[in-house]
Amino acid sequence: MRSRTANWFECRIAYEKIMEDGMQKKVKENYVVDALSFTEAEQRIMEEMSSYISGAFDVADIKKASYKEVFFSDEETADRWYKAKLQFITIDEKTEKEKRSNVNYLVQAGSLNGAVKNIDEVMGGTMIDYVIASVSETTLMDVFEYKKKEVEQKPEFEG
Repeated sequence: MRSRTANWFECRIAYEKIMEDGMQKKVKENYVVDALSFTEAEQRIMEEMSSYISGAFDVADIKKASYKEVFFSDEETADRWYKAKLQFITIDEKTEKEKRSNVNYLVQAGSLNGAVKNIDEVMGGTMIDYVIASVSETTLMDVFEYKKKEVEQKPEFEG
């Protein structure tokens, strides 16, 4: 289990999908990409989807996602994405009252219980007091994180 903070964008892709019975059906699927801007998010989702979809597709919608972090899982059965709202508990030093702040996370897991386990695994390594306010399955098909491309090292001066 690893987590990653980034700029996340939700992208909706529309295309004609060939179903198991051979019929074509218009579908819309949701994905999340890591990008610095809306323009880069559109470019990244088009690059990613072109290797999965043969034929034309449209980027029907892009919006900034409200996820603070994404918790990725390496488990083979982790094929679903869950939105988790965590409440962080702090004490106001002046009033000595408990204060709760809400933060959204995206969690990869195979089940609801697996999502809760993954949250506890990541957050258990911190000193922060938290409560899991809600966990719900999303309609996301996949999340594409930014991967650095290998840049060829060239010498500055050639002798």
